[in-house]
Amino acid sequence: MNESLDSKTANNYQRQLQYLRDVNEIKPFTERIKETEYYPLTSSSINTLQVNVGKVCNLSCKHCHVEAGPHRTESMSREIMSHCLRVLAEANIPILDINGGAPELNPHLPWFIEEAVKLGRRVMVRTNLTVLANQEQAHLMEFYASHGVEIISSLPYYRDKDTDRQRGQGVFVKSVEVLKALNDLGYGQKDTSLQLNLVYNPGGAFLPPSQPAIEADFRRELAARYGIVFNRLFTITNVPVGRFLTFLYESGNLVRYMERLAGAFNPAAAGRVMCRELISVGWDGQLYDCDFNQMLGLNCRPGHITDFDLAALKERKIVLHNHCYACTAGAGSSCGGAIA
Repeated sequence: MNESLDSKTANNYQRQLQYLRDVNEIKPFTERIKETEYYPLTSSSINTLQVNVGKVCNLSCKHCHVEAGPHRTESMSREIMSHCLRVLAEANIPILDINGGAPELNPHLPWFIEEAVKLGRRVMVRTNLTVLANQEQAHLMEFYASHGVEIISSLPYYRDKDTDRQRGQGVFVKSVEVLKALNDLGYGQKDTSLQLNLVYNPGGAFLPPSQPAIEADFRRELAARYGIVFNRLFTITNVPVGRFLTFLYESGNLVRYMERLAGAFNPAAAGRVMCRELISVGWDGQLYDCDFNQMLGLNCRPGHITDFDLAALKERKIVLHNHCYACTAGAGSSCGGAIA
């Protein structure tokens, strides 16, 4: 774990790890993976640098594993972004995947994207949509389009009450407004290369439905109700980390949910987990196997972007814990949706 963490953050990480360790009703994930052909789980390549540019967000969603919100102050500096760009160039990593918080609330985001595009990298931004309805950030939609940025947008459901229950009052209306504006710019349209992908998270402690089935539902309903089109929909299992883990523990649902995840363990999904092909960078430059390990303070080695060693990271053993059951349950889960 990163030794430079402040005591409050370190204690939060330790508390969450203890919650996960104390679920004695399931076999520890580190033991379960030994029953497959993928033990020890190691990196297979690095084709994505996933960069969390900060925990500042205009929303405080109930399921957020980042525990992001308006009260957070953590934001990536331009200096750390420069190191990320250096790594993209020197290690020849083709994809830059930017997340947050709300990435749009980092003032250096446009510069970061421009420099990555100059390197010829495929750039993706994960947005909550509503931040782009703010007057201060609305111009970023055209900026994204002019730079060919792939947009991955969270939308819990195609009905307002389901979305607002998870993300806050009025979120759905703003999301629809922004999706329409993105469509007008060419995003999601058949005759353009501008990619607009949606992300679906279950509204509670259960696995997502079939990705093709729920994608068909979203496509039909959003088109019929609002004239909205998109390219793909990704289903992502809620990982027991951060705000969602606290909710599970305090509501007495943690054991039941972990049993559900462990009971749906899929060895085929274990072989294709996203951590095998990416490196996650925290707002402070710390390195992790994935965004979920990042929110538990589980560093990989080398542990900081300034010490990036491609050869070592391509051969590293993935740091595992019981939350890894979420990515290997059922059809599997990754930042690109179902994997098996």
